[in-house]
Amino acid sequence: MKKLRRKVYMAAGYNTVSLGTGRKEFNPKKERPGLEHYIKEAGQGTLKQIGGGKNVDEGAIGNFMASRFNKQGHLAGFIPMIDEDLQYKPCIRTEGACASGALSLASGIKSVLAETADVVLSLGVEVQNSMKAIYGADVLAGAGWFKNRKSGHAFFFPGQFSDRAGAYYEKYGMEYARSGMRQWFVNAIENARLCPTAQEYENKVPDLAGLYDKMTPNGKSFVDNLNVLDCSKVSDAASAIAILSEEGLERCGIPKSEAVEVISIAQVERNITNDPPDRTELTAIKKAVKQALEMAGITKDDLATIEVHDCFSIAGILTTEALGFAKPGKGAQFVADRNTARDGKIPMNTTGGLIGWGHPTGGTGVHQAVTIWEQLTGKAGEAQIKIPKDRPYGMTINMGGDDVTVVAIVYKRGDL
Repeated sequence: MKKLRRKVYMAAGYNTVSLGTGRKEFNPKKERPGLEHYIKEAGQGTLKQIGGGKNVDEGAIGNFMASRFNKQGHLAGFIPMIDEDLQYKPCIRTEGACASGALSLASGIKSVLAETADVVLSLGVEVQNSMKAIYGADVLAGAGWFKNRKSGHAFFFPGQFSDRAGAYYEKYGMEYARSGMRQWFVNAIENARLCPTAQEYENKVPDLAGLYDKMTPNGKSFVDNLNVLDCSKVSDAASAIAILSEEGLERCGIPKSEAVEVISIAQVERNITNDPPDRTELTAIKKAVKQALEMAGITKDDLATIEVHDCFSIAGILTTEALGFAKPGKGAQFVADRNTARDGKIPMNTTGGLIGWGHPTGGTGVHQAVTIWEQLTGKAGEAQIKIPKDRPYGMTINMGGDDVTVVAIVYKRGDL
């Protein structure tokens, strides 16, 4: 496995609030901020930490479906709007469904490796509370093979992962599986309550497990094998982070202790026209994780924390197995035993993940990177976990569609 030919760092992360149901300021009957607001806030939040747009060589923005949610394409053209010093600099928009944000990161990493840039402004954004959920489900179905849309559930992607959950139930037992999915939900909300920008930050429900158990999956009202608490949020948000070379760090006046170094990156693609080879396995994630760890020269046991793509709780369970922390069928028990909680063996999604923090589709991959940057540099505030000296690494796993596009990145603090 090839090593990165040049040191690459990330620093100066910024998240907007993840706006949607659950936030007190969200009102579906009132006009809400649009794409321009989120792009500008996130971008300026990062630029303020690196000395402004004059220090940026390139821009990259991840977005999935603004063309349908907001009737707006050509998002790269919004990057110069952030700061006048970004005018006439090269910018690109990346798209890979829910992995669009991580592809923005990948674009910036490759530019730094190619020595065409020393500082890249990477953003991810989605504003999707612009239509009712049932219509939004049709838009999000574009992350799958749309030819199958008519034969799929009205809520297409909940239906896809309901089928995965159903296969897992059949193979390992429904009550057993849902014990792990319940704990995944509880972890997500408990972590989100510690992050002021999280969509579930204000969630005050005292008995989260009890709430989960009351909501038995019902195919007549939703999908057969999931309840709404098993699902990630419909969110409006943006995140930004700077991707830099060593020269870029010096230009922006950022010490390595305030940055994370990108140790490895892997991207894999599964044929979107095929069904998953096994609904109880995330095969693309498994391959991407293996490649990223091998390139980094570490094992899963060297990781202190991981941001995983829990678009649905069953995806969280299956990812623990794809990572190798649990054998096939043992992931639900691994999670039920609180191994992935913030004080567990391998803390995951420490600000709530997609279920707790929110899932602004094209922005999620960048939000994951910001969270790892915060954790490894001690900037996570109330959400901060302890990073052991003998496990200084973090990982992000961003998935597009049903295990189709996957980007896995390994990081460590820049001065280690």
